Amino acid sequence: MKKLVTTLLVLLISISAFSQILEPVKWTTEIKKTGDDTYDLMWHASIEENWHLYSIRPIGGLGPFPTEFEYNNDNKKFELVGDLTENEPHTSYDKIFEMELSYHDLEATFTQKIKVLDPALAKITGEIIFQTCDDKQCIFPQKGFEFNFGRAHIFGEESQMFEPVTWETEIRKIGANTYELVYTAAIEDTWHLYSINPYDWEADPTVIGPNPTSFRTDDKAVEMIGELQQLGKPKVSYDKVFEMDLEYFDNNAIFLQTIKVKDASVTTISTTIDYQTCDDEKCIFPAADFQFKVPSQDTEIVSSRSDVDASSDAKEEKEGDSRGMWTIFFVAFLSGFAALLTPCVFPMIPLTVSFFTKQSKNRAVGIRNAILYGVSIVVIYVFLGYVVTKIFGADSLNALSTNVWFNIIFFVLLVVFAVSFLGAFEITLPQSWANKVDSKADKGGIIGIFFMALALAVVSFSCTGPIVGTLLVEAASKGGLAPVIGMFGFSLAIALPFALFAMFPGWLNSLPKSGGWLNTVKVVLGFLELALAFKFLSQADLVLQMHLLEREVFIAIWIAVFGALALYLFGKIKLPHDGPLTHISVGRMLLGLATLTFVVYMIPGLWGAPLNLISAFPPPQEYSESPYGVGFSKLGGGTAAAHSELPDGGHLMAPHDILHFKDYEQGLAYAKEVGKPVMIDFTGYACVNCRKMEQNVWTKGNVLSILKNEVVLISLYVDDKRELPEEEKYTSKETGRKVKTIGNKWSDLQITRYKANAQPLYILMDHNEENLVKPVGYTPDVDEYEKWLNAGIANFK
Repeated sequence: MKKLVTTLLVLLISISAFSQILEPVKWTTEIKKTGDDTYDLMWHASIEENWHLYSIRPIGGLGPFPTEFEYNNDNKKFELVGDLTENEPHTSYDKIFEMELSYHDLEATFTQKIKVLDPALAKITGEIIFQTCDDKQCIFPQKGFEFNFGRAHIFGEESQMFEPVTWETEIRKIGANTYELVYTAAIEDTWHLYSINPYDWEADPTVIGPNPTSFRTDDKAVEMIGELQQLGKPKVSYDKVFEMDLEYFDNNAIFLQTIKVKDASVTTISTTIDYQTCDDEKCIFPAADFQFKVPSQDTEIVSSRSDVDASSDAKEEKEGDSRGMWTIFFVAFLSGFAALLTPCVFPMIPLTVSFFTKQSKNRAVGIRNAILYGVSIVVIYVFLGYVVTKIFGADSLNALSTNVWFNIIFFVLLVVFAVSFLGAFEITLPQSWANKVDSKADKGGIIGIFFMALALAVVSFSCTGPIVGTLLVEAASKGGLAPVIGMFGFSLAIALPFALFAMFPGWLNSLPKSGGWLNTVKVVLGFLELALAFKFLSQADLVLQMHLLEREVFIAIWIAVFGALALYLFGKIKLPHDGPLTHISVGRMLLGLATLTFVVYMIPGLWGAPLNLISAFPPPQEYSESPYGVGFSKLGGGTAAAHSELPDGGHLMAPHDILHFKDYEQGLAYAKEVGKPVMIDFTGYACVNCRKMEQNVWTKGNVLSILKNEVVLISLYVDDKRELPEEEKYTSKETGRKVKTIGNKWSDLQITRYKANAQPLYILMDHNEENLVKPVGYTPDVDEYEKWLNAGIANFK
């Protein structure tokens, strides 16, 4: 009796639900050919949060209605093969029906295999009958569907069949009764195919990631030899959907499976590749079935495809690595020349070369000793690079490079190095180390020469240490042998002068004399390191959104630093190690003028000038005290123009006065108030393509006017690291991850609602949060983007 009352209450609640035109379940369909006359009909359900769709399992008694599919098949043109299947539902206690029930949350897939009996069959129609409830209400909708062979359709909703991966196959005889099956996948743009081992599940078996690409066969005549292999190196990058680093292929992929045919009479074999493929909005989980014709016994045996491709893959990988290594080498080489011009190293060139040429028995021996000295310098610094690679590893330093605390620590280190270069103190190794090394250098021979080189490295550490430290961190973050290559380039620049001047002693006369100019070089390097240090502090502040180092403050700091450098070069400022200055050289004056010009160039940046020459260094223009710079703000024409003040939660996006909201609910409420459609901008502070769209598309044609006057813009930053209030933290039903920050919240919204995780993503929706047009991502074509905006606005009107 109690269950009967419950069911009647549910029906009464549902009547009121219909008056609200609720549609918590959206359907799309897919049709897949599985044989000559067999097909899989697939229905994909997207379920709103807090709603659930009941399973196909019949429920005894007065429980919810199961999900059912009815077909119009009076003429018996097709037949069902097997039972309807579904992905695994949840089973838990239902408070409304007071029983354990099976249902789906967020998404579900139902599959029915059919066999076509009439070759003239063009379409299959029918209805989906289902029940869906939240904690307060239930509805019992019906949806018509139509499968045309080639496409599928849910009445009232847009749908399409996805087949982003197409396959070609080959069978190669590589031994007696042994064959290699080659599967070549062509992958559509924006889609990717996960590798055979997309993540290390053994490290944590509780982590749920994508399905790997795998091979299977039910053919009893086939024996698998080894596991499925993949040719080429898959991409590895952070996947925001699964919140982990994953391996996948873009554009194309090749997989190999070696088999042995146990029965010589077999002429065909059947196999299946199971895989998962995703784009930025959705994933599908197809299975590709293949039939291979077994080559005859007299077919020539060939090499494995993996052997054929190995050399070309290795060559391509080597070329890519070599390009990156050459860049590191040249940067390090230039850094070595900078260190060469410091007062700790430069004066050693004539002294050391003169020592070798005068103390040697003849010129040839002197040249040999000087070369050995230079080689020893290279060996010492390369060994240092090797130690860094072994101890720290490339991967750990690469991960640290994007970490807030790493940026703060690096800022402190650069400030310490800069202050040292400016003359506040010397960063030196213990004197006892220098004494011990110097005593070894007196022994002579190759060992003595090596320790002379080591003595140079030790005593010059106060000048070279800051440069070496910065170079090692940057090189190690690139991975692999980069620290070794970096130290080789750095040390080569220092070692070359000793060998060259030993070969050509007359060149020593052309060297400038040691003096105050060497300290000037050191001080200039100190000012540069001090300026660059604030870039790292700015990155940490930007991610944490603390607004301690906004654009105006950053530019003001750089104006002060380079202004002080200009005054120093003009002789108006003296530092501890500077000697008397009666006049300045022409070179110093020109460098001072160039620095002063740079200072003047930066000053308009305080009032909103873009400063394109240094755009990579200061924070973006919208990360400032006011939309247009120090002491100036305005509220131009547009949505907000009618307000004497900005609406609650509204911000002006510099420099074009675009009103936007950073909170979803506040922006939606304002859109309802002013009667305009909503444009959601899923973006990120570190999103390069987002900035390109804002600077190169939003400001062109009629796009700027549309954004300011015809839509309400909501910008949701998925990398906003600010913590949510404790009561607003939750666990995502889509990913199972803890949502702790504002960025996590918006990222989860994008993944849950739009099945996408890439930025930028633009949504035009009405006040009922229904899409007006299909969402778009990065669209550099201004005309195309404007057409998209106009189409959504027209649908809203």
